[in-house]
This record gives sequence, C-alpha cells and structure tokens, in this order.
Amino acid sequence: MTMSPQVPDHDGPPPVRFAFDRWTWKEIAHLLSNLPMAIAGFVYTVLMVSIGVGLAVTVIGLPLLALGLQGARLLGRAERGRARGLLGVRIEEPSPMARVRREDGFFAWLWSSLKDPVGWRSVLYSFIRLPWGVVTFAVTLVGLFVLWPVLPYIARFLTNADRGMVRGLLSPSDELERRIAELESDRGVVVDTAAADLRRIERDLHDGAQARLVALAMGLGLAKEKLTDDPEAAAKMVDEAHGEVKVALQELRDLARGIHPAVLTDRGLDAALSAIASRCTVPVTVGVDLPGRPAQAIEGIAYFTVSELLQNVSKHARATRASVDVWRSADRLLIQVTDDGRGGASMDGGTGMSGLAERLDAVDGLFVLESPAGGPTTVTAELPWRDRESEKSAAGARTA
Repeated sequence: MTMSPQVPDHDGPPPVRFAFDRWTWKEIAHLLSNLPMAIAGFVYTVLMVSIGVGLAVTVIGLPLLALGLQGARLLGRAERGRARGLLGVRIEEPSPMARVRREDGFFAWLWSSLKDPVGWRSVLYSFIRLPWGVVTFAVTLVGLFVLWPVLPYIARFLTNADRGMVRGLLSPSDELERRIAELESDRGVVVDTAAADLRRIERDLHDGAQARLVALAMGLGLAKEKLTDDPEAAAKMVDEAHGEVKVALQELRDLARGIHPAVLTDRGLDAALSAIASRCTVPVTVGVDLPGRPAQAIEGIAYFTVSELLQNVSKHARATRASVDVWRSADRLLIQVTDDGRGGASMDGGTGMSGLAERLDAVDGLFVLESPAGGPTTVTAELPWRDRESEKSAAGARTA
C-alpha cells in the first residue's frame, strides 16, 4: 500500500510590505470572514455535541453524534478550502473514514464514526475559533479605518496564526492515522478470509473424504457379513473398498496440500511452485531467485497466490504458455505471473482477482493486474520480505 505524499504549500504570500497587493487583500478577506465562519462552526458544534451527548441515553443520541462528526468533517473541508484560496495553505485531505462493509452492520459503522479522529479535530477547531474570529474581525475592521498604513503587517501576523491552526488541527495527523484506518479494515479481511478457508476445509472433509470413508466402512461391514456365505462377493467388495481407500487418501493429500503443502515446508518456494506448474494445463516456466527463505507466513501467501493465478490460467486464459518469476528487491518479495492468453481479465470478473488483492493488501502487499483484450496478461504481486531466521530469533526471544 502506498500513500500519496503530503501536498506542499505553494509559494504563498510574498514578503509583507506597506503596499496593498493581491495577497494582502486576500488575507484581509480571510480575517473578515473568520467571524461568520466561526459563528456557524461554533453553533453547529455546540448543538451537535449537546444534542448527541444529551440524548446518549436514548437510541438516537449516539447515531446523531456520529452523523454530527461526519458533518464536522465537511466543515473542516470547507475551512481547508478557504485557507487554500485565501491564505495559500495547501494541505492534503485527511484519510477517509475506515471502510465499514455492509455485512458488518450498524454498530460497526457507529463505532467507526464515533472514534473518527478527523471529525473530533474538526470539532475542536470549530469550538476554539469563535473567540479568535471575534478578535480578528474586530482588529481588521479597526485597521481598515484607523491603522491603514500598518494593516498589511497586522493582517500577515494574524493570518500566520490562522495558518498554524489550520495546519495543526485540519491536516492529517501523520502516517499513523492512515495506517490505523487501513489496518482496521484489513483485519476484517483477514478474519473473513480465515473463516472462508475454514468453511472450505470443513466442506471438503464432510462432502469428500468423510463421506467416502463412511461408505468404505459400510462396504467393509457388508463384506464381513458375506465372508462365510459368499466369499467371492466378499472379495469383490474388499477389492472395491481398497480402491475407495486410495481415492480417500488422494483426497486427503489434496486437502492437506490446500492447507499447507509438505513440499513447501520441506523444500521451499522453488520446488513448491514447480509442483504447481506441473499440474497446470499449459506449459509453465518457473524462475525463483531468492537469497534465502522468507518467513513462513509470507512464503505461504506467495505460494497460494501463484497457485490461484495458475488455476485462473488453466480455467480462463486459453493460453499456450505461462511463466512464473519470483525474486527479492530490497525489502519486498516480488511475484510476476504472465500468460499469452486472450486477456481481458478484471478485478471483478469472477476469477478471484479481487480476493487475491484483498489478501495481499491485508499484509501490506500490492496487487497489479495488466490484462488488455487479446492479451497478454501480467499479474505483479508484492509482499513484505521478512527473513525466516530473524522470525525464528524473534520467536525464540518471545518464548524466553
């Protein structure tokens, strides 16, 4: 995940002087508009907080407060726009509220809204602006008629305080705020993914190996009953049961491979990805260039990402060949899967691409899909690199 950099201030007002230039008039306009904006913000804040807190004992109090905080965000955006137009202060918009999925329900939205730091900072800004708005309006009004020669200096002094308040209260606090919101959203993705995997394993056990073993037990029971009366029929049933045992074992192996393949644990990504490639319906070239083995979690995510991408190649791409390349660049593990198929893949095309992107995003990874109509299709994935040895050392330290 990447963040857009902080938008720097542009050149801003030139050095202040006695002359009334364009910037001086903008600063005067800002100071005179402080009072009406401060009154509007103060009234809104007091009403919103008093009604929301006062009715908190009822079912509508906290939802009203949550909606009020979202309105305070809009007031903050208006103030940033005013500062941008009249003071030359260009500040990046704060991060949006943490995404709350519809299935998470009303209370998840309520909690996310009530703990929104951007909304509360906007409330604080609106609350403290009223006395400052009165002072700046009065001083500027007097300066227009009494202190005309030095008004540019007064305006610059007062608006510098305004610039400081806007930067301090209405700008993004720091990268931590954005990362907290992202991680809270990603945590839900991880939980949902884990729950879906558990449901898949349960379904595969119930409908596959478990059902087959039950049938096998029943078949062996019938063979036991016929053993003395009809040995030939019993032998035939035992032979069929032997075949069922082989199928059940293969299903269990496939299920274990879907959880965490033994070849990945024992021999690493190179051998594991080669095993995946051998099961693909098109020839696949595998290239793995790693200085060592990444942490187990990262290695597992890389394996299953390539596995699902190659399944997509087999099912949807109509390709004649594909390639898998894995390498390390600085502190990132990079994966690139390419095929010469028909292209046209998309993140919402029912091929699981959006799910892969969410899983990678949940571990601070990236997922980029390039698939023009007619091909080729190239998927590039990035994961954070963590050494396996350092992971073992950290685990040992925690145990100690």
